[in-house]
Amino acid sequence: MWLHHRQILTPGLAHGPIRSPRYAELMDRVIAGYHQDEAGDWVAELSCGHGQHIRHRPPFQLREWVLGAEERDSRIGTPLSCPPCDRAELPDGLQQIRTSPRWDEHTLPEGLKRSHRIAVGTWGRIVVHEGNLRFMARTEPGLNVIVGPGSTQAIPPEVEHEVQPLGRVCFSIDFLSIPEQRAECNDVTVQEAPEQGGETACWAHLLCLECGAVLNGEPHLDGCSSAAGR
Repeated sequence: MWLHHRQILTPGLAHGPIRSPRYAELMDRVIAGYHQDEAGDWVAELSCGHGQHIRHRPPFQLREWVLGAEERDSRIGTPLSCPPCDRAELPDGLQQIRTSPRWDEHTLPEGLKRSHRIAVGTWGRIVVHEGNLRFMARTEPGLNVIVGPGSTQAIPPEVEHEVQPLGRVCFSIDFLSIPEQRAECNDVTVQEAPEQGGETACWAHLLCLECGAVLNGEPHLDGCSSAAGR
């Protein structure tokens, strides 16, 4: 089981949280389906892989639409705020589909140090093996954490983020798929451009598995067979 020991930085420090008006409110995810829990309460299955209870308990919770199948089905595809995504919490039931090579402060692809996003249907999980890595994401509130050795950091889909090595570091990234969206995610390589600059990529599909280069125009690293073939 992965540990999650992270140092959370204050906004006043250099390289503070990056923010965007796009995430000025809680992050919205699309309702993809439903199931009932052991108590018979309905749970909305969100596109990010999280589940959220949708109860009708007047006068505190007014969701009469959840009581009828037709009304529930009419809400599929509509947005629902997802606080766990803003907290960058991995949902249960993900399937690991790929792991990047181990990068250090010298081999870290430049694209990961610029604002970018992982594609819809895919989560990332940074695993730091040695040293410290700064992770920043445009959640609300913005995430600005230092991930230390033996620790991990989840990366929600479609959220702009970047990393910065803090001296000597060694890390890799696991890519995990939401099972029912795996086929859809495998068809996605580049997302629509973000509203305020940066670049977007589903790194799970743009990595050279041999040398770890990001295949967005960057050259393969020395010693890679793909580089030798050019």
